[in-house]
Amino acid sequence: MADPLYFSLWFPNFRFQQLPQKLAQVMQQLPASQVHAATVFPLNWQEAPTFQRIYGNEETGAVTPEEAVAEATELLHEDYAYEFELHWNLWLPESDGLLDPIWREQTQPIRIVGLGPEFDEGSYQQNGHIRIDLGLDTPFLCEEIPLDEEGQQRLQQNVEQLVAFTKAVETNCGAETRLLWTESEDNVANKLIARLQRLN
Repeated sequence: MADPLYFSLWFPNFRFQQLPQKLAQVMQQLPASQVHAATVFPLNWQEAPTFQRIYGNEETGAVTPEEAVAEATELLHEDYAYEFELHWNLWLPESDGLLDPIWREQTQPIRIVGLGPEFDEGSYQQNGHIRIDLGLDTPFLCEEIPLDEEGQQRLQQNVEQLVAFTKAVETNCGAETRLLWTESEDNVANKLIARLQRLN
């Protein structure tokens, strides 16, 4: 069953004023680091956003991480969360129910969220100073469909992109603690390794 996948980051000696810089650094590690939307939530996720901006579609209007972060964090509050939507391309199977799935490279949203220390009763302690919402784990595991040679190759390409992104964040952003996790709390690293071993 598909499960939402997250990558959480905690920074050593973190000061809240560093959040805009760290958000931009993390976004820059994506292959196409253009921001398509920004939203600011006060207090908790149930509150109406205090700021929301859609910068455009894939062809027009996206802005750099620095531009989006500067605009969204103009008023930096410790009880706010700052969410930015970017895109990356992943291979996904399409099936008509009769034949083997057809794999297509599709644009998928990825959300990078900076959490103020007082937002949602200090949820950063469990979720990270920055939490990256990677969408469902399906593109990296595809546990519910049999994989032919092409499917194995496409799945491996998705996993390689995920690994490259997490390594780039680790190398370039100075996070002390990192955690790749799902809502079901299964060990994602073990599931990825097991899935790849079954392919080889």
